[in-house]
Formats: sequence, structure tokens, C-alpha cells
Amino acid sequence: MINVQDLIFTYPGQKEPTIQSMNFNIRKGEIFGFLGPSGAGKSTTQKILIGVLKGYQGSVKVMDIEIKDIGPNYYERIGVAFEFPNFYTKFSVLENLKLFRSLYSGRTENPITLLEKVGLENAKHMKVSQLSKGMKMRLNFCRALLNDPDILFLDEPTSGLDPVNSKQMKDLILAKKKEGKTVLITTHNMQAAEELCDRVAFIVDGQIKLIDSPRELKLRKGQKRIIVEYRKDGELMSSTFPQLGIGENSSFLSLIRDYSIETMHSQEASLEQIFIEVTGRELI
Repeated sequence: MINVQDLIFTYPGQKEPTIQSMNFNIRKGEIFGFLGPSGAGKSTTQKILIGVLKGYQGSVKVMDIEIKDIGPNYYERIGVAFEFPNFYTKFSVLENLKLFRSLYSGRTENPITLLEKVGLENAKHMKVSQLSKGMKMRLNFCRALLNDPDILFLDEPTSGLDPVNSKQMKDLILAKKKEGKTVLITTHNMQAAEELCDRVAFIVDGQIKLIDSPRELKLRKGQKRIIVEYRKDGELMSSTFPQLGIGENSSFLSLIRDYSIETMHSQEASLEQIFIEVTGRELI
């Protein structure tokens, strides 16, 4: 669905490029994550992909169309949700969705149905100025789905959401994947990326440092050991065992047989630990 080759982009007035020789592809039905700190180039790359920025070098094809050559029909097939949503604040929630719905010439979703999916059906007559940030983020997601897009571009989709609504948002994104939609997420939220993404790209200073699935990264970079916490004479104890051959490890087998086990964890690395190791940068 997306194929980027040797992408370079420099903002007007700047000497150094913001995006430097970037290469990646995203398959149909894949959730792909751009991970990196603020200013890494994530949002710039997204703006190029949606056609906001066109003065780039290299090739950027979405659905086999070079972005420099897109026309209005392109926007009938994509949905975009920026981190800081803009709405008509004096209009109600429903009025906003109806207005944006009217801009599409093709098939559109029922705004009421979308509001129900994100738990905003009771807020449909509230003015946008009365909404919390979390409610605006959910409304923003509804707006991105109005035209039933083939590709979704989501910028920090769980920002400002409490745990309940964050899970709801993640479930909706995964549901879109099951429908065969392609989703590109830009975020510095590693937990959300681990839960959602089929593959992630680490971006620092406009360059991709690594692309792989979260699972493979965590297994490859993690320590091959298991830590067991257990109770001995009422005191919490901890023992560490090599993961290889754990089923024949007599000490491990004796421990789990003779004591009350409280926790048992393999020591795969977190995405954040891997990011810092690979890039030398922290997510800020």
C-alpha cells in the first residue's frame, strides 16, 4: 500500500534535511508504527504521505500513486487523525461530523454509529468547545473514519485518553485491521506500539534506524532467562534460571514443586529499552 524509496525532505529556509534517505514499505492490512522522540521526523513523514508536503526528493507511492501526482480522489481513500484535532468549536459534535461527511462524494459512514463506537453518543449535541481533550481525540477518530478509508494515518491516537478509552481506541484500530485496512501510527508511546503494531520503525534525526516486529525485537534483544518469585517461610524470595533447557533444570523443577510461586517472568526487553540501545536516544 505504501512504498517509500530514498526519501529526502528539507523545509524551506533550512540547510539540513529533516528526512534523510528514508526507505520503507507498508503492506495492505498492516498496522505499522513510526516510533521516535519529538522532532525525529515522524510527523513530517506522515505529512508527506498524506500530500501536505510535496517538495521532496525520491519516490513516495501510496496505492501505486506517486504523492506528487495525487488528485482530490486520493482523499476519498484515506483517513487522517492528527494529535491536535481542529473542529468548529461553536458547532455540536454531530454538526461537525455531518459537515465533514458532506465533503466526500463517495460512500460514508453514519455519524451516529461512529459516535456509538467511541462512547460519544450522549455527547452528540454538545458543542466541541465543551469537550475534554480525550473526547476530542475520540471525535477526531470518528472524523477519520467517515469515508471508510483504505488507509488510516493516526498521530498519537491514544494521547489524552484514560485507560478505559485507550483500550477502546486500540480495539477499534485492531478491528480496522481485521477489515483489511492499512494503518500507520506515529507515536512515542511504546506500550501502544507493542499492543497494536505488526512492525515498527525507529526514527531518529530523520533516519530509520531499525524496522521489525515488536515481538521479534523483544525476543532478539532480551535476556534468555526466567525470574521466579516465591514465598519461603513467609518471606518473598527470587531466583533466576537460564531459559534454555528449563524443562530439565532440576533446581527450577524443585522450586516450583516445593514452594508457592507468586510470579514467573521471562526477561524479554521492552521496546523502550531496545530503542535507547539502538538509537542512543530516549523518548521525550
